[in-house]
Amino acid sequence: MNVRALLHLALLFSIALPLAVGAATPLDRLRVPQGFHVAIYSDQVPDARKMALGDKGTLFVGSSDAGKVYALTDSGRKVRVIASGLHEPSGVAFHDGALYVSAVERILKFPDIENHLDNPPPPQAITDKLPDRAHANGRFIAFGPDGKLYVSIGAPCNVCDKPGFGKIIRMNPDGSDMQDVALGVRNSAGFDWQPDRHKLWFTDNGRDNLGDDIPSDELNRVDRAGENFGFPYCHEGDILDPEFGKGHSCKDYAPPVFKPGAHVATLGMRFYTGKMFPKEYQGDIFIAEHGSWNRSNKVGYRVVAVRVDGDEATGQQPFLTGFLDGQKTLGRPVDVQPLADGSLLVSDDFNGAIYRVTYGK
Repeated sequence: MNVRALLHLALLFSIALPLAVGAATPLDRLRVPQGFHVAIYSDQVPDARKMALGDKGTLFVGSSDAGKVYALTDSGRKVRVIASGLHEPSGVAFHDGALYVSAVERILKFPDIENHLDNPPPPQAITDKLPDRAHANGRFIAFGPDGKLYVSIGAPCNVCDKPGFGKIIRMNPDGSDMQDVALGVRNSAGFDWQPDRHKLWFTDNGRDNLGDDIPSDELNRVDRAGENFGFPYCHEGDILDPEFGKGHSCKDYAPPVFKPGAHVATLGMRFYTGKMFPKEYQGDIFIAEHGSWNRSNKVGYRVVAVRVDGDEATGQQPFLTGFLDGQKTLGRPVDVQPLADGSLLVSDDFNGAIYRVTYGK
């Protein structure tokens, strides 16, 4: 391991919070469907990005510019910083008692972490061979039903054709045997496996600068390893890129299962398998829409529920809204994470907060 990597590891330590968070949460503005309730799980998680649950119920949360990884216990009342000084440690995943953290070019492993939250063990770098550039705040990671670690490798640009980028890969938990899973992926910031069918579904952000209404972001399904979803040649399944599309046909690439809309910035997603929510939500995909940044009128800034029927997504409905007041940003959802009791957590990097949505009394 090089000296720079060792210096990064030396910066890791445990800190007791609270930490000051700049913006006030918009709790009184948030809206959910009838019968649901939303509350603050924690407002002490600066730059809260991706989430993962430990076996003992610890909520691990990555960040981007903050460079920190958090561990929340006691139903969100206690927040620890278990790592700091990292390079955009957005993605977190939990497997066999260990926490895995994506820090752009590196994947770090914290063994037996839940038994050492106050004194985290030195992390192990399972790989430092990933590209050292990431688009849109780091990499998403998750373990699949096959026990392998899946990692998004987004394009380092708005639109470009760069070898080694624009895909989802997988590897063994020790970093060995890297394989391509999905190609032609601009920037996936969330994926999950469909219950029972075990197929990988993922969100993908559409390119910018083609206008307010095209191209749509994508919700995709991987039917075979190595499937190509078109970037940078084809967008949303039917729009050839004006620069890179010449000589290509959109028919040669896998089309999206669902088009969430242009510039909504679909990020984290999870299939809902809990029992707390009404039956009509069970099996749906909850998606966090971080919201547009370069559109005439802002869109996104919400959590939606996408209805899934077999291999198809048949529509979506707003689920958690109120993060936008006209054109004023009040919050930006990043990730969704169901809890064991069936409630749903939503991270908000704009406010450094995590919300919990429940149903019933």
